[in-house]
Amino acid sequence: MLRIPLLNLILRGGVPSFYHLLGALVVVGLGIGLIAPSEQKAYQPQPQEQVISAAEFSRMIREFSEEEGYFLSDNFVSNETSYLHVLGKLEELASTGEGAYIGVGPEQNFSYIAKIRPKIAFIVDIRRQAMIQQLMYKAIFHLSENRAQFLSRLFSKPLGGENPPGSDTSLPDLVSYFERTPGTEETFRENLGIIEKTIQTDFQFPLSPDDRTALEYVYAVFWEENLEIRFWFRGRWSWGRFPTLRGMILEKDLQGQLGNFLAQEKDYQFVRELHLRHRIIPVVGDFSGDKALATVGDYLRENGYSVNVFYTSNVEQYLFRSGIFEAFAENVRRLPIDEKSLFIRAFTGLGGLHPARVPGHRLSTILQKMTVFLEDYDQNLYPDYWALLTTNFIAGNQP
Repeated sequence: MLRIPLLNLILRGGVPSFYHLLGALVVVGLGIGLIAPSEQKAYQPQPQEQVISAAEFSRMIREFSEEEGYFLSDNFVSNETSYLHVLGKLEELASTGEGAYIGVGPEQNFSYIAKIRPKIAFIVDIRRQAMIQQLMYKAIFHLSENRAQFLSRLFSKPLGGENPPGSDTSLPDLVSYFERTPGTEETFRENLGIIEKTIQTDFQFPLSPDDRTALEYVYAVFWEENLEIRFWFRGRWSWGRFPTLRGMILEKDLQGQLGNFLAQEKDYQFVRELHLRHRIIPVVGDFSGDKALATVGDYLRENGYSVNVFYTSNVEQYLFRSGIFEAFAENVRRLPIDEKSLFIRAFTGLGGLHPARVPGHRLSTILQKMTVFLEDYDQNLYPDYWALLTTNFIAGNQP
């Protein structure tokens, strides 16, 4: 079987990223079954009038986006093993079932979206390749009625055998099935063509030659590496230093429960529903830039949304390092927020062990109220990144 070597793909191209060049120890992320009626009742689809047209969806990406930045890492999946540690606090403190979500990076956004149930979401990343990857995910969601189909298309592994997984298959059993199921180049090529057509025709988003190269690059790595795919530095052999997608999917929250968006069919269906209504919009943008976040904020305000959650990963670390954190703070000030609006942040441990660190995890994931952030910022309480992470934070393991 002819395969596309990963190294050749890396050397051949793909669009590098920005925030991960500065500090890529953290990432800023799947036979056909039917959805059980009981699972369909577990979430409430939004009214039909809430559907954003494909033309409007495409326009928003193009007109909200900034010029892309350059970066030397590939953010295929998250490496934040602590990403589920704040779920309990998030569901307790955030306004679920309403408002807007803003995030950065790959698939971990879907798990947060699944838990807080926003009306609309924006994924803002300075790498254009990240936007293309989000469109790839969106196409796979559109084409996949359940989690088994999603993973089948993501990994180019056809569903088959006597007992193929369906909508009621547990997440560990899904992972086990796709570990032992082979993928084929024929399936990869066929799926790639369908995904590209879906993006350009159904989503009305035109792909440039560079966009098509980036799409093939990302999708081929998912085919080649499947559950072993992970974040890595392009041009540096750091592949083994970071957790695999298998590990990320099977991570548990602080109560010992699976919490990934693929853990329960109802969570997958909510994220898929939001995608079907074109309400998860990827945007190319710099958190300290003068367009993307400001335009997203203007759109949310004009349409009556407050920001429920803003997942920043560890981007702020590099904004401090680059001397542009002030511009980010002013962009936050322009967002429509209320007393329940929350940041989700991931801390790598550079500079010290965070008080919220959970043993066995290199990273710490914490929350902070956005109104408190602005109050503290105006009082000059953030001379550096460490102060930001340790001042008025909310830990997932706090009562």
